[in-house]
Amino acid sequence: MDFLVIDDNKTFRDATCFLIEEAGHYAEGVPSGKQGLEWLKDEKWDAVLLDLNLGEENGLEVLTQIQQKFPRMPVVMFTAQGNIKTAVEAMRRGAVDFLEKPFQREQFTTVLARLQRLRQMSQRIEHLEQEAVETRSQTLEPIFDFTTPLMREVMDTLMRAAKTPASILIFGETGTGKSVAARAVHEKSLLSDKPFVTVSCPSLSRELLESELFVHVKGSFTGAIKDHWGKVRMAEGGTLFLDEIGDLPMEIQPKLLRLLQEREYERLGENVTRAANVRVVAATNRDLKKRVAEGAFREDLYFRLNVIAVEMPPLRNRDGDLVRFAEHYEKFFAGQCARKLEGLSPEALSLIRTYSWPGNLRELRNAIERAVILAKGNQLNPDDFPTELRFQVRDANASGPNAGESEAPRIGSRVSLEKLEEAHLRKILELTKSLTEAAEILGIDQATLYRKRKKIGLE
Repeated sequence: MDFLVIDDNKTFRDATCFLIEEAGHYAEGVPSGKQGLEWLKDEKWDAVLLDLNLGEENGLEVLTQIQQKFPRMPVVMFTAQGNIKTAVEAMRRGAVDFLEKPFQREQFTTVLARLQRLRQMSQRIEHLEQEAVETRSQTLEPIFDFTTPLMREVMDTLMRAAKTPASILIFGETGTGKSVAARAVHEKSLLSDKPFVTVSCPSLSRELLESELFVHVKGSFTGAIKDHWGKVRMAEGGTLFLDEIGDLPMEIQPKLLRLLQEREYERLGENVTRAANVRVVAATNRDLKKRVAEGAFREDLYFRLNVIAVEMPPLRNRDGDLVRFAEHYEKFFAGQCARKLEGLSPEALSLIRTYSWPGNLRELRNAIERAVILAKGNQLNPDDFPTELRFQVRDANASGPNAGESEAPRIGSRVSLEKLEEAHLRKILELTKSLTEAAEILGIDQATLYRKRKKIGLE
């Protein structure tokens, strides 16, 4: 746990921090309530130890301010002039405990243990609240409502591996539901009541990612004003999900390998070895074998992660599920938007079956949500879907086995840029409902579009 000690007596403040760190926690001390409130605002702390007498400041008033601004923050009060009336008033204002100076080491250790139990209870409540929010937000995800045999085999493998401590590696294109599957593994595991913590590997620079994952100590880099516990510590006892691990910087990979093999790590800027008790699930849309061959991913790390490996099939290979998923999303978003719709028209269903869905479930969900919002009739029709979707389907049909000799020029064929531009312009004008929409897609103003139409004889 991270403790903030607010006491104007430096000797007592330093001694308290020493006892806290001796018990295996982290502590920082400040001499005033004003500074303490600033630190609480800028950094994350688990508990506060607050002196009743802070020179010109009243500790009880500081306690009130802490409770107002940080209502979930547990505060222990201590003073050299304790009495029953003061203790009662401190508890009335929200303190969880009260210690009279000088206190015995055993008394203080008991208070720390109580605070640790409170923290564990708070984490459990936060976990349940987060779980409830995510359950509500993911009710639209139909990932487990499937008929495709390949998908059934994937999920069967994941569910059988869930109750083991083995590392799991989930491959798959963007939007296939890798993170949802990872959470399902956690929920079916023996760690389901423990934290599920996600680290997005491509989202941060190498330095910030290393700090977020393995944490840092004060002064290890510019801006590190205090010690910081990262995602490995947050996931203690639970699951650490490394999303898009194929983009993990090479410099961090040896540390991750050590975490997996030895269950140990060191904070950035510190030489103290710390134990880690986490189960690792990783996901990537990259070809890790190719990354290994290119020298961008460690082979030993690849084999250490690849204990249980599955690949989430793309939506285009799940024809049996596609229409059911589309209908699922249509009902969900129609209810969310209070629209009374009668489902998808036959033409819309044909469009959905023909499109390749490179963005998979995420793209399908977004397309259906847009169609529900913009639908003019009582059914979803092709015109309600994004223009680029209709455009690609039309291109696919035009290049099929029945395509004529007058097929439009393709990129890379031996034609001039002028001919390519003309062909593209004609198709955009054909697929859009207005010049405004066409100009927006082409990235030009309407006056320029008018001149180009006139040039190719489309006045």
